[in-house]
Amino acid sequence: MTVAWLGVGSNIGNRLGFLQAAAAGVGALPQTKILVKSSVYETAPVGGVEQGDFLNGVLQIETDLSPEMLLDAVLTIEKTNGRERQIHWGPRTLDIDILAYGQQRVEKSYLKIPHPYLGERGFVLIPWAEIDCDWQIPGAGTVGELLARLPILDLAGVSKTAYVW
Repeated sequence: MTVAWLGVGSNIGNRLGFLQAAAAGVGALPQTKILVKSSVYETAPVGGVEQGDFLNGVLQIETDLSPEMLLDAVLTIEKTNGRERQIHWGPRTLDIDILAYGQQRVEKSYLKIPHPYLGERGFVLIPWAEIDCDWQIPGAGTVGELLARLPILDLAGVSKTAYVW
């Protein structure tokens, strides 16, 4: 079994319901179990497209699925929950990103692990650090080190909620 990390977000419709559906879908995958769920955070959107705020969280999972099989599975979970890919970094019912997969590095046109924007995303690093700030990201440092390097403005739009998923 490999420990992997998934970032989960939603900013359309029942945002919390979509996060809960993501966790249920991931937890139902073969050879996969959720080890820890972060708190849920409300975050400002990133990418320049005008849209509503997101609910975000991070899952620590253990899986025997390969990175490619895991990607196929999370894309199916997104699609089952109404995800449409029309606008890059646009609004979405559900977004599930593979942040890290053990200490593996994957460089394919359709899959890059660790996630290439980790060092820029407080909405991922804050919930991840809540679970394990000492996790070593291949070639980048620990989660805590990446979080410490973020400008304060990148952290300002992230706030912990009382929601439970």
